[in-house]
Amino acid sequence: MAKVFYGTVKSVLSGDTLVVANINNPANERTFSLAFVSAPRLSKDGDEPFAFQSREFLRNLTVGKQIKCTVLYIIPNSGREYGTAALQDKTEFPDESVKAGWLKVREDAGRKEESEEILERLDNLCNLETQAKNENKGLHAGTGGIIEVQNDIGGPEFLNEWKGKTVDGIVERVISGDRLLIRLLLTEKKHWQVMTLLAGIRTPSTERINTSTGQTQPGEEYGSEARAYVEQRLLQRQVKVKIVGASPQGQLVATVLHPVRGNIAEFLLQDGLARCNDFHSTMLGSDMAALREAEKKAQAARVRLHKNHVAKSTDSKDLEMTVIKIIGADAIIVRNKAGDEKRINLSSVRGPRAGEPSESPFRDEAKEFLRKRFIGKHVRITIDGSKAATDDFEARDVGTVIQNGKNINLTLVQEGYCSVIRHRKDDTDRAPNYDELLAAQETAKEEKKGMWSGKPPKVKQYADMSESVQKAKIQLSTLARQRKVPGVVDFCKSGSRFTILIPREGAKLTLVLAGVRAPRAGRTPQEKGEPFGQEALDLANRRCNQRDCEIDVHDIDKVGGFIGDLYINRESFAKLLVEEGLASVHKYSAEKSGNAAELLAAQKRAKEGKKGMWHDWDPSQDEVEETEAAPADSAADAAVTIDKKPEDYRDIVVTNIDAAGKLKIQEIGKGTASLTTMMNEFRKFNLDPKNNVAAKENPKAGDYVAAKFTADGEWYRARIRSNDRAAKVAEVVYIDYGNSEKQPWSKLRPLDQAQFGTQRLKAQAVDAQLSFVQLPVAPDYLSDAINFIYELTEGKQLVGSFDFVDTKENLSYITIFDPKSQGSAKVTESVNREIVLNGHAMVPRKLKPWERSKVFEPVLRSLKEAETKAKEDRLGMWEYGDLTED
Repeated sequence: MAKVFYGTVKSVLSGDTLVVANINNPANERTFSLAFVSAPRLSKDGDEPFAFQSREFLRNLTVGKQIKCTVLYIIPNSGREYGTAALQDKTEFPDESVKAGWLKVREDAGRKEESEEILERLDNLCNLETQAKNENKGLHAGTGGIIEVQNDIGGPEFLNEWKGKTVDGIVERVISGDRLLIRLLLTEKKHWQVMTLLAGIRTPSTERINTSTGQTQPGEEYGSEARAYVEQRLLQRQVKVKIVGASPQGQLVATVLHPVRGNIAEFLLQDGLARCNDFHSTMLGSDMAALREAEKKAQAARVRLHKNHVAKSTDSKDLEMTVIKIIGADAIIVRNKAGDEKRINLSSVRGPRAGEPSESPFRDEAKEFLRKRFIGKHVRITIDGSKAATDDFEARDVGTVIQNGKNINLTLVQEGYCSVIRHRKDDTDRAPNYDELLAAQETAKEEKKGMWSGKPPKVKQYADMSESVQKAKIQLSTLARQRKVPGVVDFCKSGSRFTILIPREGAKLTLVLAGVRAPRAGRTPQEKGEPFGQEALDLANRRCNQRDCEIDVHDIDKVGGFIGDLYINRESFAKLLVEEGLASVHKYSAEKSGNAAELLAAQKRAKEGKKGMWHDWDPSQDEVEETEAAPADSAADAAVTIDKKPEDYRDIVVTNIDAAGKLKIQEIGKGTASLTTMMNEFRKFNLDPKNNVAAKENPKAGDYVAAKFTADGEWYRARIRSNDRAAKVAEVVYIDYGNSEKQPWSKLRPLDQAQFGTQRLKAQAVDAQLSFVQLPVAPDYLSDAINFIYELTEGKQLVGSFDFVDTKENLSYITIFDPKSQGSAKVTESVNREIVLNGHAMVPRKLKPWERSKVFEPVLRSLKEAETKAKEDRLGMWEYGDLTED
């Protein structure tokens, strides 16, 4: 007797085979084949002709509908059930499919049947088949019916053609909630049956077997439920597929749209069976917003995957802060109006990493980009989350920073100076515009901006000019002639001592504020400094650290620090420091630098307000101090003021001009005569083979040696300036002429003979600088100027007027005359004026105190006239016009 069962058609495997699920228990399935007929087969290796069309006829009529199945027989080996079926609307199978021409009646059908009812049905099927053949229906058409099926998307050509387009497809299989096998009906003659990932979501994995080990891997919680959810709604349904991209593994990524209800991904998210997949955000663009909203609904309801969700606090207000320090491209220090400071890490972005070769070269450039635009600026901060303290990191807040309506996090990503962090699936401490950040990163990559350019930037190297007094002296000659030199405050060492970067000079230096003394802060939090030392340092950090600045340099100290003025936003910081009572005025150095009046007035206001260090100030104490200080101040003024024009003329020879334009001169007289005699003896001594003794193995800087000058092969007295111990090479200065060169240690000889030592005859080369003359800073013009000075002085016996001798620096300021070409020593005929007249130098805009003496006014007037003439004639440094500032 025939067995009957009822179920719901879950899927159709071919034109003659169904998968039927139990109505009350959908997980209970059975495969049911139609008796007496056969259909062309679908195969991964290639479908038989009309196989797809045959299957489609049955699928369109039955999938998702309840069906009554009558089992006529069972194949013993496979257990496969065969019989007939009928829908609730009385449509019967296989009759309907045979009538439409999509099934063939098997030739051996009914041979062993004895039932009259079955035999009668077989006759009816044969009649229906004959009718279909006569009408050339279905697979009886004879030609066509072959559809090529490709099982992967192939190369990039597929996406180039179809990305962004919406096409028809049939869900053939559901592997997991977010992974489907879809047959894409792209053309009549060719279909693509490919693994497809649901765009924008990730569902829990289902149980699967590891093919390499054969072991079963358990699925994640809600994995099976998510798969069943999708199967029930999409399996073997015709859907719309919007192609958005491909995964790194070559799987299609697409939005799958139910013909009536829409995007299945949104429903999975709303019901807590999926989470948003950040990796697909850039493919979806603005469509990702709807998915984020669906996920938020599930989180709020704590459904399934979000049952343990902890909602972020929404009562936090935006913070109004000021950026006071840039730690890196992704971290800043901010301060509120009350003075409280807070570290903020920018949400969802990360600056160039030190350990990544492709990123690390951009660390400094990214930090500088952020510093230039936002240091000292007022910003609004939204705290997006907090990171708890770990073994490696302190607790910190992450936030989105807005300045004048501009999102700083987004700006850094757009410029390629930050990458977007890939958050964990349960990490809610992220930027609210996370998808916009991801899209901006993709755009930056396409445009090859910042760290995505593939070309590391040229690293800016800064030479430390405060490393030694010698280096400081070299740089001083350049900086002292300029006003308002632009720089950046790199570090605040104390209230009055700073590390300054000078980008245009490629120099780094220590700047000491002129005219003031600030109390010293402790070097560590545990070390106690002087009273108000920490307050002075805090003020320096707040107002100066990492700010653009301008400096005026006056002098150097004994350890290589540059003494000068620091201006932040054109305001003297020394004045501000004194005004706040956090520094006192050093009257002598203030008057020497020319800012005494301003600083003393500021100090007076601080005292009267009893600020800082003057909190217990007694006015009567100042009167005593001023009385005692008066004589000393008068002496100081006398030291730099010249009342009578110098008449110290000496015969000289210029022996060397260094790269900064400083001169080495010899004074002609008894010293030079003695030098000639000594050098004759010196050369004879060193030509004698028995005196060929090498200098000691490890010579030190400052040692006197004998060295053979490369240009003429003669021996001269020299002193070691520096050593390259790796190469065993020394830089030597020839002490009687001032020029220098590098010599291997092996070619040096000791200068320990009494008859040739400096005790017998002092070094004859004297440091000198042209009075009232400032050489150009630009390398090309400076080189031209040095060459011009060589032309005027080389090999000539000249006259030098020693206008001022700086005993502290051992430097003589001179005006040079050529008696043979001029005939008399007048200022209008000096070498100094000739250099200015030909456009190779200018009159300094900032004069030293002694240069401002009244006796030199005619000299300065004549030189300024020469400068004006050079400008009018566009000579030398003036060839493009007057480029001087101020």
